[in-house]
Amino acid sequence: MEHPRQPWTQSPESVLSALEVDPGTGLTGDEVDRRRERYGPNRLREAEERSLWSILWDQLKSIIVVLLVVAIGVSLAFGHWVEAVAIGVVIVVNAAIGFFTELRAVRAMESLRELGQADSKVRRDGDVVELPAVELVPGDIVVLERGEVLGADVRLLEVEGLQVDESPLTGESVPVTKRVEPVGEETPLAERESMAYKGTAVTRGEGLGVVVTTGMDTEIGEISEMVGAADAEETPLEKRLDTLGHRLVWLTIAVAGVVAVTGILAGREIFLMVETGIALAVAAVPEGLPIVATIALARGVQRMARRNALIRRLSSVETLGSTTVICADKTGTLTENRMEVTTLVLPSGRIDVEVDDDGRATFSAEDADLVPEGEVLHPGGEDTDPHDAGLDLGGDDAGGRALLREALRVAVLANEADADAAGGAEDGPGDPMELALLRLGQAAGMPRDRLVDRFPRSRLVRFQRETGMVASYHEAEEWDEGLIAVKGAPEAVLGASDRQAGPDGPEPLTGEDRDRWLERNEALAGRGLRVLALARKDGTAEDEPYQELVLLGLIGMLDPPRAGVAEAVRECRDAGIRVVMVTGDHPETARQIAGSVGIGDADELTVVTGQELEDAAEDDARRTELVETARVFARVDPGQKLRLIDGFQERGEILAMTGDGVNDAPALKRADIGIAMGERGTEVAREAADMVLLDDAFSTIVEAVRHGRVIFRNVRKFVVYLMSGNVGEILAVGGASVAGAPLPLLPLQILYLNLVNDVFPALALGVGKGEGHVMDQPPRDPDESILEPAHWRGIAGYGLLITVAILGAFFWALEGLELDVPDAVTTSFLVLSGARLLHVFNMRDRRSGLLRNEVSRNPWVWGAIALCIGLLALAVYVPPLAGILSLRPPSGAQWLVIAAGSAFPLVAGQLYLALRAALETDDARS
Repeated sequence: MEHPRQPWTQSPESVLSALEVDPGTGLTGDEVDRRRERYGPNRLREAEERSLWSILWDQLKSIIVVLLVVAIGVSLAFGHWVEAVAIGVVIVVNAAIGFFTELRAVRAMESLRELGQADSKVRRDGDVVELPAVELVPGDIVVLERGEVLGADVRLLEVEGLQVDESPLTGESVPVTKRVEPVGEETPLAERESMAYKGTAVTRGEGLGVVVTTGMDTEIGEISEMVGAADAEETPLEKRLDTLGHRLVWLTIAVAGVVAVTGILAGREIFLMVETGIALAVAAVPEGLPIVATIALARGVQRMARRNALIRRLSSVETLGSTTVICADKTGTLTENRMEVTTLVLPSGRIDVEVDDDGRATFSAEDADLVPEGEVLHPGGEDTDPHDAGLDLGGDDAGGRALLREALRVAVLANEADADAAGGAEDGPGDPMELALLRLGQAAGMPRDRLVDRFPRSRLVRFQRETGMVASYHEAEEWDEGLIAVKGAPEAVLGASDRQAGPDGPEPLTGEDRDRWLERNEALAGRGLRVLALARKDGTAEDEPYQELVLLGLIGMLDPPRAGVAEAVRECRDAGIRVVMVTGDHPETARQIAGSVGIGDADELTVVTGQELEDAAEDDARRTELVETARVFARVDPGQKLRLIDGFQERGEILAMTGDGVNDAPALKRADIGIAMGERGTEVAREAADMVLLDDAFSTIVEAVRHGRVIFRNVRKFVVYLMSGNVGEILAVGGASVAGAPLPLLPLQILYLNLVNDVFPALALGVGKGEGHVMDQPPRDPDESILEPAHWRGIAGYGLLITVAILGAFFWALEGLELDVPDAVTTSFLVLSGARLLHVFNMRDRRSGLLRNEVSRNPWVWGAIALCIGLLALAVYVPPLAGILSLRPPSGAQWLVIAAGSAFPLVAGQLYLALRAALETDDARS
């Protein structure tokens, strides 16, 4: 057996010959076994589940953790086991918090996984049997019926009105009409009408096909391979923390080395200088940083979960805060992924249609003779004339009202959706456009079941590609002749019509009339609408359906924008974030939807196709131009999406990609943050994403952006807070060592403050709600690090203030109060503790108020201060702990020195913030 290459280009007979199968009998059992052995089961490779060990390892591979492990080794080498144990506790606590937070996200994703596969009807040994899709092999003859989900890629052999929903694979929002004739070799996936693909669903008609590829060889399998090959991007926060960690490594080595060597050269004892080096190393490393960063991100995850966003990676919650571009998939993300009627064009004019949340239809037109402005159609009474079938327009029933009623009746009756059901089926399986017509009938008081009850169907001529129309025959005792309701492609219906409806009955359809109707059709299509034509004729079940029709009008449908999308897009624009639509749908449809949700003016938007991207692949200047200027990319396949993402990332953009289909999965994984739809999204898309929107609301992304920005600012605040305190410790210990004075702080005291006392205020900063104006500013520079030069200067300045407070209090205790070294060290220790606690209020935005600001309004800050005061009291007044830390209870005079020294950095810091804010105000005025 020779596997057919590009089967969409070959005739059915050639494909069958290559696969060595008779479509009348199908494969034999023995042949199935041989082919299964050759090709394997029809199953995609499952994504490797993250093990508990891999989740744990992710928490331990930070450079800061490595530095802490080195510190443990050094401490143990010199017999400082208490310090070693304390640092080990930091590592364990940090890893535990991150491990359990990410484990919960992994378990939540596992609960979303769909189990099992759909069954397929297959012809084997001459009989049609139903079996799991996993058992399909190349050469199997499959029977296709409405509602069936295809289990493999199939070359179509026979079709009867067959339409397939390919939106999970291509992004095309409207089902594709299939045929058996071959198509060209370069035909894009969305236009290969002779093929039906694994994972897509039959919405209408019937067909017969032969399986040509299974498992990983299918189109979905190839996309799965792309997902595996698309490396997940390291998030910006991970990169920044890693960079900061590397800087701290060299800072620690440099400070400890310089001070130790300087002391030894000055004749100090080697053991004393090694001990001093350890103290400085301990002071240089912000041991609490991993804990605070992890908890701050975990808090963001919890907040986002309450907003219906599931974060799969802790650092991803911050990534959206630095996002500069959001590439939004159209179908199912910006739109509802269902069709709704928006426009009716009758011979007498255009009528706009809107269905409200209560399921009632409002029809409005400029011409009051058509329908009074804003009039609502509603069900009629039981005595309604059978010809009206329950549609009560109210008032005079002349002119346009009668034409509107008749057009709606034909739209509901000439409908294949759930054609054999007795109910309305406006939400059942079927072609989305036909379901939209049924929903409109229900909203307008013409439910399908009432119409069918009044006018029983005697015959249905299903949609055929050759005719492009559907005809439904109906009878009623009150009628001399029956009704033939026809719906179909405008060109086809217009060609079969010789009259058009008029206020006083059918009128001749002239050549000028035909041209005018074609222009109306083009105008609706130009607005991105899907257009159908409606027609009718009197006749019986024996009459030909597509001759001498009376044209009733055109009906336009659109996949409507999701609620809240336009507002969310506007908020993104106000926040300096560029929203770009990327879709596999038709360019004109994409343009109109982009205009309706506020991405740009539909008349001015430039739409770039996937082929144009492909053509510009080797032209860097042209590709850069397209990426920089375009707002809409249409007819884009999965491979082209990856190249588009690469184009944005090469420009330094932080890219968020939304999607719900299988075709979106590779891009979701490649983007800086992939965002999948939880309700309507495919399992493949959810598995590839960093974040899952449980409510599928685009507006949730805006909330995530806000949280991400707040989290980054909070991370920056607590890093500045921790580092400025650590710099104060380094300068104080280093300065005393170089000067030959006693050390004002001991290594274990520094570790106690860094691990216990400083973590809680920093954590309170990390979980703050942030300033209200965070979304009124443009995104920060994607290359901006956590600490910019201005922040390093602030750290140095605040650190110097804390150093002055520590050394001033220490030497005043030694000289002014004439205390011994242990008592003086207790004084400097408590000054450092108090100064660092009050220093948290220096972390306010300088543009905020002195007393009312985001720090003072944060209840967690006050709780942290109260807790730390209690921990300091334990350290000083509980003998076992005080003995380990070499602390003594201070006297009243010491407490006065401690209070003055603790307040000094706060007072000086607040004066600095006030002065800087005043200077900025003067600059702004000038």
